[in-house]
Amino acid sequence: MQEQTRLVAMRIRELREIAGLSQEETAAELKIPEELYSQYEKDGKDIPISVIYSIANLYRVDTTDIISGLSPKMTSFSLVRRGKGIKVERFEGYEYENIAYSFLHRKMEPMIVTLSPGGSEPKMVMHKGQEINFCLKGSMKLYHDGSTVILNQGDCAYFDASKPHGQSAEGSEPAAFLTVINEI
Repeated sequence: MQEQTRLVAMRIRELREIAGLSQEETAAELKIPEELYSQYEKDGKDIPISVIYSIANLYRVDTTDIISGLSPKMTSFSLVRRGKGIKVERFEGYEYENIAYSFLHRKMEPMIVTLSPGGSEPKMVMHKGQEINFCLKGSMKLYHDGSTVILNQGDCAYFDASKPHGQSAEGSEPAAFLTVINEI
């Protein structure tokens, strides 16, 4: 297990224990199966960012606390230079970079996502709110609620994130996109 993934699992377990909740109670609050939640605490593998967001809301902490163990401190302005965001390990073939991690009480989660080419259809995720995918480099396939669309550099999709969705690189080159998640 990669170190960051192990630490995320440890942090969510510690938050649950501090709150005095069982795994069953936590899973019920998150509206996910207890077995799935238990797996997240065990190895931290494949936790969707939307679940991390929900866990952070449940325990009234910032997602940055869970992902990095650091607490954001900026309240009116935050600057993250190119390549200096916090890398987030979530799914194989996806590399996430949180580019607003230092801003406290964010209303959105903006991230740069790089997709490795040659993967199969991605695991579909769903979460509350809305999402933007703006293609920065290459071409990507966006799967949304049973449909697919190709996004090329400069194309933007805005969608209901409560419907099943996922992304993959289109072609033999990596693709990169800006995603902004707003759980309203």
